[in-house]
Amino acid sequence: MTDSDGPVVLIVEDEPDVAETYKLWLRDDYEVRMAHDGDEGLELLDEDVDVVLLDRMMPGLSGDEVLERIRERDLGCRVSMVTAVEPDFDILEMGFDAYLSKPIRSEQLHETVQNLMERSEYDALLQEYYALVEKRATLEATKSTAELDENDQYVALKEQIESLREDLDMALGGVEDDEDFIATLRGLSNEEET
Repeated sequence: MTDSDGPVVLIVEDEPDVAETYKLWLRDDYEVRMAHDGDEGLELLDEDVDVVLLDRMMPGLSGDEVLERIRERDLGCRVSMVTAVEPDFDILEMGFDAYLSKPIRSEQLHETVQNLMERSEYDALLQEYYALVEKRATLEATKSTAELDENDQYVALKEQIESLREDLDMALGGVEDDEDFIATLRGLSNEEET
């Protein structure tokens, strides 16, 4: 996905200390670009960027607005919101691939970037499945069962995930549960690399 020496991660974060910390954590494994607001982030975004780490609350263009513009450009990069904003049902309409709530740890950031890099290799159906599962997990971590069960969008999300899972299960030849499903996908990814 990139013409540079290694994968490119774009950090869009208005707090300089936080952005610098993320860069220090990632620079040994990735080419890292840093932007301190949404406009600068969009200026630094090009076809070489593989993963965007995007703060949701910034002066000027919000992370939500930047995310919309990233998706409009259709560059194929993966986007993780990295934010102190507690997720709500509005995330169901957002086009992110992962959602990290601050504060985060180095291992968590590395794992997220690595997972997003792996997802970039999967076809559109898998990417859609992963994005929906991420939204479901984010909501389940912050909302009560009663709140979830009463929300029609959440119920529809669960049905959409199940439908996609069935389609993928057929394509992959039968998978028992989510852990087995993920292991199968990782196995396929590893086979393609050898």
